[in-house]
This record gives sequence, structure tokens and C-alpha cells, in this order.
Amino acid sequence: MALPTQHDDFPGWYQEVVKQADLAENSLARGTMVIKPYGYAIWEAIQGALDLRFKQTGHENLYFPMFIPARLIEKEKEHVEGFAPEVAVVTHAGGEELAEPLIVRPTSETIIWDTYSRWIQSYRDLPLLYNQWANIVRWEKRPRLFLRTTEFLWQEGHTAHETQEEAWEETLRMLDVYRQVAEDVMAIPVHMGRKTPTERFPGAVETLTIEALMRDGKALQAGTSHYLGENFARAYGVTFLGRDGEEHFAQATSWGVSTRLVGGLIMAQGDDKGLRLPPALAPVQVVIVPIFRSDEEQARVLGAAESMATDWRERGLRVKVDTRDDLRPGFKFADHELRGVPVRVEVGPRDLDADQVTVVRRDVGGKTAVPLSGAADVLTGLMPEIQQALFDDAVAFRDANTHEVASLDDLRGAAEAGGFAVGAWCGDDACEATAKAETKATIRFLPLEREDPGASCAVCGQPGLERATWAIAY
Repeated sequence: MALPTQHDDFPGWYQEVVKQADLAENSLARGTMVIKPYGYAIWEAIQGALDLRFKQTGHENLYFPMFIPARLIEKEKEHVEGFAPEVAVVTHAGGEELAEPLIVRPTSETIIWDTYSRWIQSYRDLPLLYNQWANIVRWEKRPRLFLRTTEFLWQEGHTAHETQEEAWEETLRMLDVYRQVAEDVMAIPVHMGRKTPTERFPGAVETLTIEALMRDGKALQAGTSHYLGENFARAYGVTFLGRDGEEHFAQATSWGVSTRLVGGLIMAQGDDKGLRLPPALAPVQVVIVPIFRSDEEQARVLGAAESMATDWRERGLRVKVDTRDDLRPGFKFADHELRGVPVRVEVGPRDLDADQVTVVRRDVGGKTAVPLSGAADVLTGLMPEIQQALFDDAVAFRDANTHEVASLDDLRGAAEAGGFAVGAWCGDDACEATAKAETKATIRFLPLEREDPGASCAVCGQPGLERATWAIAY
């Protein structure tokens, strides 16, 4: 089935790519999904890149229960109010009504900080640098596969520190880890910045974000890192005996990304043919498509293809031979383009006679004849080249769709056109709300370090205090 074009029907294009590339499908309970092997392999690659960096920065993995006693949630008022509309509650189990309802984990700050109150007694117990890989349940009103589902997979880091300075350094460090994975592994350029007070994580003192631009001109919040200050330590009584002999509240951070990154990858890198996967995370980097017409040719070509695959795997490439003999080569070509395999290698009897193969890049297309003796070197060299080309293409798209705005009319026009709109903001919540009501665009981020915009607020005309970036977002 042909895909809709991105220009004509981006939501339809996205849904068909997820379906036809065998990434995921809707499950029986509303808002839940089955992640299929190919989609899960992409998530595993993202997960592996993150987990490696977490451990390199001194973090350890652990696991907390998904059921949280309701009394713990109620201790942090702002946190409760922020998540109340999305929370799922278990009231009956084992055929009986529970004496105390259980919250199905929407995030784990509450149970973790209650536990930390028993683990932390002295400054010698700090820092705690922990992360968990888990599932999360948030009741979504308008679910969409990968982007917003009632249940999704994620990681959540929860750290405790002796000082404010250490906690803030951790918040920045983990934001940069997310940037590294987005840009170096997923080839998606991101902006790092601060959220406005109205967009902060419930209970956070400061929320930092990485924001990416999708091919339909909408923004995607791709990861967040929160400085929580003493808020959760105070709510759950997490104190320690300091170096000065006095009692202090621990300083906290939390940070997380989820399977929505798979959705972001599709929308940031895809084209009208389907996925375009960066080699750093592609489950298959090179697919070999044998071409033959007779049983004799089949045996010869398949034997050569398997030999090539073995050799190229020894060179560190992830290689697959498409041995499906009930499908025509043209169908296979389109199928692997849909799945985003970075390089396709075509080989038939004529290629073998000429001691060559035909190489096709997914990102730019075009066929190149490559001598078989040098094919391994060519293919290994193409991987970083394609990785960089996809990143450069995404940067060019983002830059072409970033607009300076000086008035509400400018902002309205930029929102209709799509992309990032950059201009001065006065810092007033009411002004932020006006812009959202008028344009549907929200402030996606403010610079990490406050900048004098040197201009009047693009919304109200009062003196600007911050340089803000707006966009309509997922």
C-alpha cells in the first residue's frame, strides 16, 4: 500500500509508516500498543546508547514497584495536582476493595524519595546516582502510537546530592547526555533550554529540555532533566547529617526519556518513502538483495551473498541477506526503503561475472557499482558519512524553518507556517497564555543562560526579559 505524502497528510503518513514498517500496532486496551520486533530493536539501540552513557557518568540501575500507595502521592501537593488528570488508580484486587488505593506509576519520585529517607542518614551516603528502566501509565485522552500512549517504556533517573551546586551540575550533565544520544546516535539536532514556570515538571524548581523539530514543522520535547531542589526531600523527610554537624535536606534531580523517541525518529528523519534510519542505531545497516532467475543462478548468488555477509559482519557491520524467494526484487527494494535500511546491496549473476556489487544509499538514492574486493571498505566508510548527512539534512531543515518574530502577528504567521519562532518575551504568564490561545504555539524553551533579548515582547510589546522560542508541539 502506497504511503500518503508528508505534505498532504502527515498524520496519515506517520500512522502508515508505523504500520507498514512493522514497528508497532494498537493493542486491546485503549491507548496501549504492541511494540513489534523491528520497533523494539530501534528502542533497544536508543536504550543501549543511553545506558552506556549513564554508567559512564557513574549511575547504577535499580528497580522500584509500579504500584505506589496513595498516601505517598498526596505528600507532595504540587506533584499530585500536576498528574491528577492522568493517574490510574487500583481500588479492587483479589476480589476485595483495597484498604488503601494504589496508584499505577505515572513517575516514581514519590516512592523513590520515601525510600531514600531510609537510605540517607549522613553526607557520606551521598550522592545517590540511580536510574531505572520501567513502564509508565498515564491516561491519555488522544493516544498516538509511540508519541502518546497510556502505557509506555522509559527510563527515569533519580539522584540525591549533598549540595545545590552538585544537583544543578547533575541536571545539566544529564541534559547533555540526552543531547549526545539525540544528535550523535539518532542524528536529530536539538536545542537545549529551560522550560517556563508554567511548563515545568510538577514539583520541580527548574526543568531543562531538549527540543527537536519534526518534518511537519511541529516541535517534540525529546527529553527533560529536572532540578527538584529540596521539594521532595522536605515532603518525605530526607535529611542527612552534614559535614558541619547540622541536619540538611538532600538536593534532588530527576530526568527521563521514553519510547516517544522512536516516534520522534520517524518524524524527524522520514521521507515519503518511509523511514531513514541513522546507521548508529539501524537494526540492519546493510541489506543484501540477491537477484536471480533460475535455480542454478539462485544457488550461485545466494552462496555469494552469504559469503559477503559473513565477511562484512566481521568488519563490524550489521548485515542481513533477504532470502525471501516469493517476492520480486522491486518489492524488496521498496520494503527495505520503507524500513529505512541505510544501504542496500544488489547482487546478481552479471554482478558476480563482473566481480562487483551495486550499492544504493537510502538517504540520497542512486546506484553505484563497487568492486567486490573493496566493498567492505566502501560500506564501512559509508556508515559515518550517512550518519552525518542525515544530521546535516535535519539541521538544514530546522534552520530553514526557524523564524524571528517581533509581534503577535509575526508569531501567528510563524505558527501557521510551522517551525520554531524566536523572539522576545516579557516573562509574564498571562502573556504566555495569550500567545497560546491566539496561535496554539507554546514556549518550547528559554536559553539555558538568560539572555537580554534587546527587544520588546513579541506578544504584548512590553520590555522583553527573555529570548523565547515558540512552536506548536506534540
